[in-house]
Order: sequence, then structure tokens, then C-alpha cells
Amino acid sequence: MPAKVDIAIPCHNYGRFLPDCVASVLGQGIAEVRLLIIDNASTDDSLDIARTLAAQDTRISVSAHASNRGPHASFNEGVDWASAAYFMVLCADDLLTPGSLASMVDAMDRHPAAAFAYGQDVEWHPQAPRPESNRLPSAAGWRVRDGLAFIEERCRYPERLVSYGTILVRTAVQKAAGYYRPELPHSDDFEMLLRLACHGRVADTPAVVGIRRIHAENRSRQYRDERTGAMVERLDAFESFFRREGRTLQDAERLLRLARSRLSGQAYWRGVKDLVRGRRSAFDLLKLAVRLDPSVAFVPPLEYLARMERSLLKSVMGLP
Repeated sequence: MPAKVDIAIPCHNYGRFLPDCVASVLGQGIAEVRLLIIDNASTDDSLDIARTLAAQDTRISVSAHASNRGPHASFNEGVDWASAAYFMVLCADDLLTPGSLASMVDAMDRHPAAAFAYGQDVEWHPQAPRPESNRLPSAAGWRVRDGLAFIEERCRYPERLVSYGTILVRTAVQKAAGYYRPELPHSDDFEMLLRLACHGRVADTPAVVGIRRIHAENRSRQYRDERTGAMVERLDAFESFFRREGRTLQDAERLLRLARSRLSGQAYWRGVKDLVRGRRSAFDLLKLAVRLDPSVAFVPPLEYLARMERSLLKSVMGLP
């Protein structure tokens, strides 16, 4: 029976997480699924665990890299390998919630013009009970909109991230969009979503479909801790997209200006927050804000302040 869904699972020293990740996929109740565990020269027992899992289920195969080629090599190997109707990249330290994959497949089946579908995720912190979600969306629980509307939303709200462990892509669209770009080491998934949205409509749900583990070895941990660098990488993703695939979009120049303006507002108010807290990052953030939008040197971006998360607003204003 041909696979309905192909899932690539990149793994580097995540052997202790791998069985839970695989079980969260195989427990979805979808027989027509294939898994490719891509071990990127792990130095722990990841490869042994992967091969044991593959020996227990013929739907699992293993690709072992002799040297560490970086995460993009694994992502792109998965793109080359995929041949089912739908494709997903699920890192070995993440999980799917029960029934979520079937729900995403159903949404994509019902909306053949959709390039990809995604939902929400929750964090799983060490020593905390495993979070679960039984609030799966009904057929009416999916919103489907034009890809350009999705791109504009990303430009307008660049701080609203979509976890790529919650994204199911039409495989033909993924192959048309191409490979993840290694020159975007931490915003490659964000830029990929912009490219995918050029190929069709986008389905999304407010339901939780993924669980993201939080641990000391998270790939994105250092990136997120370096506040200015994180925003620069997000800017790089926008500029890469609008310099290439997005350059022919309607209003491409306006959308890039919008993205730069919103990133400027985010950098400005986070800089003010860090200044209040005496952090050295404040000056780099404020310089970035002015570089992206020189007008903020004279007029604070009040529109961004009005929609900031409450915790940041309280910090900036010195509220209890």
C-alpha cells in the first residue's frame, strides 16, 4: 500500500527522545505512513535506537550520516526522499498530539488547493507532566485562506512563529518550493513557509497538534537567547524571500517594507524593555530598530506598543 504521509525525523544526539517521537507518529492510527530517521553522526546511542525501532516496524527506515553535515542536510535529504502525498519534518525531540496527523490529512484532502496545513504547539518542560490535547478540530475548525494573505500576516506579525513540527505539506508543493537554505541557520523554516505559501492556499487550526520539548540542547535555544541576532535572522529570511521567490508577488515592495517596519517596532520596544532592566542588549536592539526604520529615532512606534504582549507592556511602563 503506498504511503499517504512521509515523515522525516532528523536526529543528532536525541536518542533518549527518539522512541517517544516515533511512537507519537505510529500511534496516530494511519497505516499508510513512512518514517525516515536521519541520524546526523550522533555520538550517543541515537543510531542504535533508530535501528532497533526500524527492526520493529517495516514503515521505519534509517539513514546514517558518517559525519555531521549540519541540520539542513537532513531536512533536504527528507525532501528528496519523500514520495507520498504529504510530507512533514518532525525533529526527534518533538511529538505529535493524538489524532492530530489524521486531522491535518483530512483537512488537506478536503482542500486540494491547500499547499500546507498547520496548527498550534505547546511546550513540554523538563520534569513537567507530558501535555496532551484532545481538542482536535472538526471539519469546521480549519481556516483556509489565500497564500498571499498568509505571507502578509507573517510580515505584519513577524513575532508570531509557526513551529515546523506542526506543518503538513503537500509533497509536490515541497518539491516545487525546493530545499531549506543553509545560509538561514535559524530562520530557514520561517522562510520556507513564505515560499510554500506562494504555491497555494494555507489551512490552519487553533487546535494543538504538536508538543515541543524544552531542554538544554534545543537547536534554537542559543538563537532565541541572543535577542538581536534572532531579529536579524528573521530579517534575513524576509529579504531572502523577497529577493527570490517573493519578488514577483503583488505588493512585494510594500510587504517587505511592512516586515521591516514591524521588526523595527519589535526591536525598539524590546530595546526599551532591556534598557529598563539594565541589559547590554538594549543598545543593539535600539540601533537595529533605527536601521530598519529611521523614523523611530524621532517618533516611538506606538502602533506596535498598542498590540504588544501584556508582560512586555508592563515591563516597559514599569507597572506591577
